[in-house]
Amino acid sequence: MSERLDMKKSLITGINGMDGSHLADLLLKKRYKVYGMEHRSSVEDRTNTKHLEGKITFLTGDLSDQDSLLRCIKESEPDEIYNFGAIVGESWSAPEATGDVNALGVLRILEAIREFNPEARFCQASTSEMFGRMVEDPANEDTSFYPQSPYGVAKLYGHWITQNYRESYGMFACSGILFNHESERRGNEIVTRKISEGVAQVYLGLKTHLTLGNLEAERDWGYAPDFVEAMWLMLQQDAPGDYVIATGEKHSVKDFLNIAFQHIGIKNWAAYVKQDERYMRRAEVDVLRGDSTRARIELNWKPSIDFKSLVIKMVENDIKILREEK
Repeated sequence: MSERLDMKKSLITGINGMDGSHLADLLLKKRYKVYGMEHRSSVEDRTNTKHLEGKITFLTGDLSDQDSLLRCIKESEPDEIYNFGAIVGESWSAPEATGDVNALGVLRILEAIREFNPEARFCQASTSEMFGRMVEDPANEDTSFYPQSPYGVAKLYGHWITQNYRESYGMFACSGILFNHESERRGNEIVTRKISEGVAQVYLGLKTHLTLGNLEAERDWGYAPDFVEAMWLMLQQDAPGDYVIATGEKHSVKDFLNIAFQHIGIKNWAAYVKQDERYMRRAEVDVLRGDSTRARIELNWKPSIDFKSLVIKMVENDIKILREEK
């Protein structure tokens, strides 16, 4: 009984997303009691968290609803809170909702912590999209921000309000400035999963081509389980701070396509890829690359797999999923 009382407790928002589910896996291994907050609309979609049912406690909450956040924090009484809840792929079509959730949602969490559980440690999932039109390559914690989308702008508010509450109230609140990171659990609305799933469909004869937008964009792609481990490490430090989490390497969408198609034995992938203007960004971010020196030194963090291994892992997983669905 005493062992259970000594267990650390965590609350993860956005539990059904890629990052939230990977973090839950990590914390369970570290013998945490895990509470996962899910939006009422995502209760029916536990693709990433089906394996966690019976192992964690699911709570219904909404980053747009202050009362629901207070209720989740009161019920879970967490030692650590990780915010992965966000609107990601719809920021241009729903800019107001994006601001409400991605910006004010962070403020609501911080206010709930301040009012009810000021000793809880908080980690915000910030994003490399805050750098947008990069003024420095690679970007580090001191690089100026220049977001290029409602998503990036809203995330920047969340980042700054986290720092503001840390400095104003002495809260243990920090942000992981996460560069692009992927895994087998990535949603299929994101370009990397569009590629891995599309390549798997071509391999199995289910599709003749895939349709994408800008193939020249370059990103610093890492592996999601590595990135959530970095966020956990942030909350284990003696003092709060913000850290860039990145591999330091950049690869283009074409590089991703090349590795993915080569893995299924196709060298000339151009015949299988079509471009559509509808998938082009309104304000294109040409390149994002991060310098994670501070995290590597202070957190003793480093990526566990390289870019090629990540791409192959995603393609293999989608082939496996599609075969099982046949």
